[in-house]
Amino acid sequence: MAPIRICDNGGWTDTWFAEHGLIFNIGVYPYAEVQIEVWPREQRPERVLLFAENYGERYAVQPDAPGWDRHPLLEAAIGRMGVPDDLALGITVHSEAPAGASTGTSAAVTVALIGALDRLSPGRLTPHEVAYAAHAVETEMLGQQCGIQDQLCSAYGGVNYIEMFKYPHAAVSPVQVPNSIWWELERRLVLIYLGHAHSSSAVHRQVIAELKQEGAECRRLEDLRQTAPRSRDALSAGDFDALGRAMAENTEAQRRLHPALVGDEALAVIDVARAHGAVGWKVNGAGGDGGSVTLLAGPASHQKRAMVAAIEASNAMVRNIPVYLSRYGLRVWETT
Repeated sequence: MAPIRICDNGGWTDTWFAEHGLIFNIGVYPYAEVQIEVWPREQRPERVLLFAENYGERYAVQPDAPGWDRHPLLEAAIGRMGVPDDLALGITVHSEAPAGASTGTSAAVTVALIGALDRLSPGRLTPHEVAYAAHAVETEMLGQQCGIQDQLCSAYGGVNYIEMFKYPHAAVSPVQVPNSIWWELERRLVLIYLGHAHSSSAVHRQVIAELKQEGAECRRLEDLRQTAPRSRDALSAGDFDALGRAMAENTEAQRRLHPALVGDEALAVIDVARAHGAVGWKVNGAGGDGGSVTLLAGPASHQKRAMVAAIEASNAMVRNIPVYLSRYGLRVWETT
């Protein structure tokens, strides 16, 4: 199992074109789950049978064959890790979080799958190594644009401060807080799914081209970087108003990259949240059409519940996804 990621203040600075970055993010449940059933090779007709449960698809995978079939991300991860010659596997992959919610769901799935497959081989990858293997699946094997923070958050869990000193190399520092702050953060966080999968590839390509031309030290990237240490320091001090301001500042910095990165649906949710006492809001991930928004509610629980009800009433497509802080990242165990 591996958690998803929300509230990625400093996102966009964990990329190859940013060169170096600072990111604050939070690992939460709902989680991605991978279960592997193992048999002696001679007992099963297929070497690998993959069940993508969210899609209702079950099919045989040839881990050594070139190219990809229905689920390239899953198949590439299986190909990278390999399958012991003497074993046959039944792999079930499921995510409680909706696909395309801009919460690092694909990274969580890949981290969980690589962690499970690693259990079948001698030696053990560290959480950091699992994260980088998952990142390599997306960037090297599939040729996708991908920062490093989602995989690291899923592998480590908890609240993280990530310092990427030279892409893709980074150090992860867990933000340790007393239980009273941890519980209050969990109580205040709200994840609002905007009703459909994130889709803004054309806008993202435009932003990447502009940032590459401006260079890693441009003002727009630096504005994003600086929200990460502010978030870390605010949470460490239990200052939720300051954390909320850092979230809002990050969202405004995203809009300066391109107005379409904070869409009308997200702005409508933010307006309702602000009217109901929210102190912070962050458009998750890179931003754009669809996806989700992290909200930081005010101190009164009844006001938070009224906020969620008003948001869901404002748009039939929008819904609240209950979240719980994950004290752990990737978890792997065996049963018989």
